[in-house]
Amino acid sequence: MTLIKSISGIRGTIGGQIGDALTPIDVVKFAAAYATWLRRTAPKSNSIVIGRDARLSGGMVSRLVAATLQGVGWDVIDLGLSTTPTVEIAVTAEEAAGGIILTASHNPMQWNALKLLNQAGEFISGEDGAELLRLAEAEDFDFVEVKKLGGYRTDESYLAKHINLILDLDLVDRKAIAAANFRIAVDAVNSTGGIVIPMLLESLGVNSENIFRINCDPSGNFAHNPEPLPEHLREIRQEIKNGSYNLGIVVDPDVDRLALISEDGSPFGEEYTLVAVADYVLKNKVGNTVSNLSSTVALRDVTEKAGGKYFASAVGEVNVVEMMKANDAVIGGEGNGGIIYPELHYGRDALVGIALFLSHLAKFGKSASFLRGTYPKYNISKNKIELTPETDVDAILERIKSRYHKQPINTIDGVRIEFDREWVHLRKSNTEPIIRIYSESETLATADNLANKIISDIKEAMSERV
Repeated sequence: MTLIKSISGIRGTIGGQIGDALTPIDVVKFAAAYATWLRRTAPKSNSIVIGRDARLSGGMVSRLVAATLQGVGWDVIDLGLSTTPTVEIAVTAEEAAGGIILTASHNPMQWNALKLLNQAGEFISGEDGAELLRLAEAEDFDFVEVKKLGGYRTDESYLAKHINLILDLDLVDRKAIAAANFRIAVDAVNSTGGIVIPMLLESLGVNSENIFRINCDPSGNFAHNPEPLPEHLREIRQEIKNGSYNLGIVVDPDVDRLALISEDGSPFGEEYTLVAVADYVLKNKVGNTVSNLSSTVALRDVTEKAGGKYFASAVGEVNVVEMMKANDAVIGGEGNGGIIYPELHYGRDALVGIALFLSHLAKFGKSASFLRGTYPKYNISKNKIELTPETDVDAILERIKSRYHKQPINTIDGVRIEFDREWVHLRKSNTEPIIRIYSESETLATADNLANKIISDIKEAMSERV
């Protein structure tokens, strides 16, 4: 069993021993730490928004969290089945003190997590996360007497409100999308995307009969690995190959990551979701962009071609958002299919990504695969190595940095090494007990070879128990 405590929240597998997995005791402990920390920061509001994806443990975890927040004196606004970006939007709309999203995002169904928001509806900072971990470890909680217990209410209106905010954006062209008469297949891995994505598409002018639903029952029984990678998307890719579709849309369980399938069944490439949406935004507004160190440099190329400046941040939404604000970026995100469009809010949002991409595709007037071919051609090799409790990740990173000291190296997040026309980035994951190794080149074979060389170096270091 696994329990990962990080500055952004707590994530783990359901069942097992306290402290070794995400048990009810651990859920209550961390929710109490968050509620106590938030109370001590003296916000003006007395409410906290919560929402969840459809995974099997969601109802149980949600009830535990809501009751704990009430026990610290907070009024709870429960959105029920929702999405991560919807909860983020609701925090500011309700002028709440913060929010908790109950989702393990791309992790399999046995996982769940508490993802924590501040009063701006954005993920809490590293400094605040460290204080939360201290409170949780010390069990330094403040619970209220019975007459001061918080209230509880549900509000299921926010999916529709989220969609309406998207429809009001200047660059979302409903008329062009409706005129294109798109036929679209949707795979929502049996989570909340199965509710909201058809709603969004119909609101954008896509005929209901032109929306083919795959795994859109929000039962929480994930039909495949929920990370929207090409190897997990065989069903929708085959459906598109056999049918007559303009596009395939795939999201993860909490609908903050967007992967697209072209009309021929080929992956558009999750790295190129952000590239395409940024291209559309930059065609209408010159400005800067941001992605993380593990994302394709194609965004840099597209940005500079449009007259803007590109900036790379450490991995993690909070880091991308911080750099976007510092550099007045008009669009940003992460290469895992995460779109952050500040005209709407500072959070990864597959729904606004869908609306902007469809507007782009409708005005482009050609196929998705043709559009993909207009962008710089890079290939990323994404790999990982499982960690054991004995693994000293910091020592391994130092070993790799020393071995490649003659190359340009960036250490703001793990180790990123630049080569002549390639790069490789290795870092410890914040969401899984693994080291991620990403490399990019103009050919996949070269990217794979570079990644395999670094993996060999890491395994050699692990075998020596560095």
